[in-house]
Amino acid sequence: MAETQHPLTETTIDGPRTHRWILEAAEVAGLAACRIARVGIEDARAPYRRVRLQPAGSFFLACLSGAGRILLDGRWQRLTAGELCMAPPRVLNAFFALPGATWTFAWVRYDEPPGVKPLVGAGSPLRAATGAADLARVITGLRAEWDGPRAAPLVHHWVSLLHGLATRLARPWQGQERLWRLWEEVAASLASAWTLPDLSRRAHLSDEHLRRLCRRELGRSPMQHLTYMRMQHAQRLLETTDDKLEVIAPQVGYDSALVFSRAFKRWIGLNPTAYRGPRPSVG
Repeated sequence: MAETQHPLTETTIDGPRTHRWILEAAEVAGLAACRIARVGIEDARAPYRRVRLQPAGSFFLACLSGAGRILLDGRWQRLTAGELCMAPPRVLNAFFALPGATWTFAWVRYDEPPGVKPLVGAGSPLRAATGAADLARVITGLRAEWDGPRAAPLVHHWVSLLHGLATRLARPWQGQERLWRLWEEVAASLASAWTLPDLSRRAHLSDEHLRRLCRRELGRSPMQHLTYMRMQHAQRLLETTDDKLEVIAPQVGYDSALVFSRAFKRWIGLNPTAYRGPRPSVG
């Protein structure tokens, strides 16, 4: 695809037939209290495009009808009606409408600066086959109240429902105790040279059963989710320490800074140095 052949840049394109409804935190105090920056419903048509290089917070998108293309975890994928996707903060993501049809979706974007634990984190799925309709119903209810009577208690009710549902959607696998215990153990030892057989043994599952379970609950294979967790931890280290890449790489399971840098750019969209940005001078 053409969009994968060149580096992506921050992009906002609506197109002439795109219709958007957006509610901002500046308009509703309850949104800001939940760290929700904005929420919206869109009817998007090509050339609609969104590219966010380092979005400030977790993102949820529920596809209601039509289909679009999404870039998450460094991979382009097709999202269709009834599917939900989510993305953590400060990770490259992109959303493109396909030519010839309307893509209708509801979404919510959080504001989570470094140091704040994000809603979408190391244990969150990439995409889910359930939850999209529920998220859309809550956002539609919020829209109807805001555009209609705008009763403050009911607006607060819809915002609370939205945040509660997003929290549950971001952590669905915690009901799967074997997965929960496995990934808690992995999170405590990301530097280890984990293999699929290692993970399967710890979960007391066959390789294929673990693969199917992770695909269903997380939208990723076990090894893809391991990489995702390593990248999440690497982001935190880059944001909160001045450690060199040679120090960070082994902490997240990579033998060399070069291999780590390549993996980080593939998943996050920027190399570690660019992600960290200029460091403040001392003195």
